[in-house]
Amino acid sequence: MIRLQNTSVMNFEHALRGARNPKNSWARMDSYTRADGTFVLGPNDRALAQRLCRAGSDHRKFLRQIFICVDITAPLYWWKEFDTYKIGTAANSTSTMHRIHARPITLTDFSTDQLNTQAQRALSAYVQVLEQLRLQYVEQADRQAWYSLIQLLPSSYEQMRTCTMNYEAVFRMAQARRTHKLAEWQTFCTWAEGLPHFRDFFGDEPSQPV
Repeated sequence: MIRLQNTSVMNFEHALRGARNPKNSWARMDSYTRADGTFVLGPNDRALAQRLCRAGSDHRKFLRQIFICVDITAPLYWWKEFDTYKIGTAANSTSTMHRIHARPITLTDFSTDQLNTQAQRALSAYVQVLEQLRLQYVEQADRQAWYSLIQLLPSSYEQMRTCTMNYEAVFRMAQARRTHKLAEWQTFCTWAEGLPHFRDFFGDEPSQPV
């Protein structure tokens, strides 16, 4: 399971103005930002953006200047895949090293939506062991109990990270992961395609190569 919350997108106006630098076509820029902060994409700028996006990554450099900030809560097994994307991304995570012992460990800390009955029973028993280790560390300052907790932590444990990315990085993720077997990637791609003006830039099938 994955949750994407508190999404903010910024810098459309500067990015599109920069996209007009190569041909000094600033006079044709027809986008603007309303008083409430909403960016309005004009038809001239939409047409330019679509041409640049179709021309390939060397031409759509303006996408690297449109920034996204979002809080993502996802299991560790998904974060291992996300971490392969190093260009155009940055993240601050909640810490398992420093805070794993700070509150009780329960089933709600894990992604369990795809577990069958047998797996659910096994994880429930496993979580009880983890909570016993946590209490042992908290009450006795038993460092081995803490280390055991860290080493036993399942990859279904959910971690929240505040991530900053740009439109080019997100587009490439959506291209590569749209048909991935993990349901978390399907949710991520749907979120990406719903970002402001994402479809304006990439058309009706933004996850397909342009």
